[in-house]
Amino acid sequence: MRHCGTQRLETERLVLRRFVIEDAEAMFENWASDPEVTKYLTWPAHTSTDTSRAVLEDWISFYPRENYYQWAIVLKENGSEPIGNISAVYLNDDISMVHIGYCLGRTWWHRGIMSEALKAVMAFFFDQVGANRIESRHDPRNPHSGMVMKKCGMKYEGTMRSSDRNNQGICDACWYARLKSER
Repeated sequence: MRHCGTQRLETERLVLRRFVIEDAEAMFENWASDPEVTKYLTWPAHTSTDTSRAVLEDWISFYPRENYYQWAIVLKENGSEPIGNISAVYLNDDISMVHIGYCLGRTWWHRGIMSEALKAVMAFFFDQVGANRIESRHDPRNPHSGMVMKKCGMKYEGTMRSSDRNNQGICDACWYARLKSER
């Protein structure tokens, strides 16, 4: 793949940009402190803005790497305040594969925002980075995440039983993917 790092992306309603440390309070308030948002994620809800700040410091430190992709999701109508994040959580250059994870504040659920963000990120990985396969997974108890994947053209590939762990403990994982040839 031709890695180029986290680039600013825009859609009709969204700006996907790099995080800055000043995003810590919005991150904490808008999604990271909400146990409903983090229910099926692999990291616990943040208990303070300090936790969000520490996470952002870590993420920001990786931006110089060309193979690091972590975006703040910003609704254009909200100015510059992030409402969620989307990232490449795993890359496999041998097979040109990108595994994507995402998270969005509850206030913005069911408005097509995450599908819009995921479509933009998938286009970026196929067109700019040269990915052949883009995949993601979700806990079957969180079907709305799978609906986002389907809406973005990913195909269901199967459910691996007791193959993952999240804040609910050991869980099944529903896998979806889209190949460049399927565009």
